[in-house]
Amino acid sequence: MLIKVSACGICRTDLHVVDGDLPNAKLPLVPGHQIVGYVQHVGEGVSRFLPQQRVGVPWLGGSCGTCEFCKHGNENLCDDAVYTGYQINGGFAEYVVADADFVFTLPEGFSDEQAAPLLCAGLIGYRAYRLAADEHCIGFYGFGAAAHILIQVAHYRQQQVFAFTREGDLEAQEFALQLGADWAGASMQAPPHTLDAAIIFAPVGELVPIALKAVRKGGKVICAGIHMSDIPSFPYSWLWGERSIHSIANLTRKDAEEFLPLAAEIPIHTQVNCYSLDQVNQALDDLRQGRFVGAAVIKL
Repeated sequence: MLIKVSACGICRTDLHVVDGDLPNAKLPLVPGHQIVGYVQHVGEGVSRFLPQQRVGVPWLGGSCGTCEFCKHGNENLCDDAVYTGYQINGGFAEYVVADADFVFTLPEGFSDEQAAPLLCAGLIGYRAYRLAADEHCIGFYGFGAAAHILIQVAHYRQQQVFAFTREGDLEAQEFALQLGADWAGASMQAPPHTLDAAIIFAPVGELVPIALKAVRKGGKVICAGIHMSDIPSFPYSWLWGERSIHSIANLTRKDAEEFLPLAAEIPIHTQVNCYSLDQVNQALDDLRQGRFVGAAVIKL
């Protein structure tokens, strides 16, 4: 499908691609993988989409469809999967080509720029959240684009959320409290009471043992990023008691089928900071330096 791009969210994964933290990127490359646009042309055999229909293009751009992972709906683990803005040119552009099997219709009620962060911060964040969906008290380590979406899901389901931010980031802590967090503080602080689960959105390996110390026996620590700095050693006693560490890899189409209708039902409000296409490098630097709360979006 040929899609005219209207908006494209900026994700920390874009930084990892640009900085070379992720190997095997296709170069030269157009980054960007939270794409909202309008169908211009469809290829032979494409029947689900019509010209001018609004669609969303996520991080997962294709998979082999035949391996055991794909056969069981785990295409996010396919060894031959390809990713938008990584092995496939992405959405920091006026037009993008995408595989129709990995493109989604978007619910009404969201502007193009507000819909964009749902396609990665929302979808991969939701995949991480699902592991903690039955818990009462959840800690979010790193309160950026994904956390500001997922706290709205947790609040909708009457869960308690503690938000952990960079040391001294009072703006992010206040933002978390405004969105319904029951407590907000620095990542190195101990929470007011034990967590049932913790989701780590920040790519900081040293947060893993800190989160382990904060969860109860049987609690979960969920690492939601595609890249993380090395995890330092820690005493086995911090893991003991049937605590567990999980990682989240990419997303599946089922995640989108579940999350996008839920986002409309709640409804989720994404806080976006808009940039023009020629400001994309400034937007990436602002994300790197933590100069805004919520999400950044390129608006064409």
